[in-house]
Amino acid sequence: MDYSSKANLLDAVERESAGMLALTADPSSWTAPTGAGDWEVRDVVGHLLDTTETYFVGFDAARGKGDPPPSVPLREMAVHADRGARQFRDLAPGEARERLSSDLARMLAIEEALLEDDWAQPVPHKYMGSLPAFFYPAFQLVDYAVHSWDIREGTGSPHGLDARSADLLVPLCFVLWTATAVVAPKDPPLEVGVRIVSGENAGETRIGVGPDGLVCAAGPVADLPVVIDFDPGSFVLTAYGRTNAGTIHGDRDLADRFLAGFFRI
Repeated sequence: MDYSSKANLLDAVERESAGMLALTADPSSWTAPTGAGDWEVRDVVGHLLDTTETYFVGFDAARGKGDPPPSVPLREMAVHADRGARQFRDLAPGEARERLSSDLARMLAIEEALLEDDWAQPVPHKYMGSLPAFFYPAFQLVDYAVHSWDIREGTGSPHGLDARSADLLVPLCFVLWTATAVVAPKDPPLEVGVRIVSGENAGETRIGVGPDGLVCAAGPVADLPVVIDFDPGSFVLTAYGRTNAGTIHGDRDLADRFLAGFFRI
């Protein structure tokens, strides 16, 4: 999220996107299943096309060129993202991959051109309102890293998350949890600890959930009734609903209640 991370973040996007394009190069796998619900490989590519081309609209709007993308509540993202992905099903594999490569190059050029004063400037996002510009390469990293995992999962290939990518995404996953927690006024509050046990963002985080939402704060967790340990890869995949992972210390019922308390996007 700091401007000093820009080069590292963009390098990760380039690395993961190259891997994604290599995974989709075989036309015979174009309609293979993936780990992303009932999406096929072609739908993952369609999702990346839809998402990236919506980013262009947002960055143009931030610069006073046209209207922002239509706003959609985050709870409805899964429906709209699915519709957006499937709209490209008629594209031939080569045409879709060429278009994605072009979109990727254009988006990377936009991000490369961001100066320090631009890094935190607001850009309208279709599902999350106005976001600092640095979220966009972070979201691209999610798309290319997690959806590459999806393709490998669906096709039965050996798979995991690259440590460099997973480490970078750890802070973003805490943000995701704050945005997707399911809370109601009648729900009793709870407090849990999360330990990231390895990687560049290893550390302890106290998480409180109450009627007003979910709040994260760095701090010691030994006094809490339950603590859940994650390595970076399992944390990212759990936060994005790909796996149910974590090592639970303490109150199992409280941990289960916490881990089940998010809607999926």
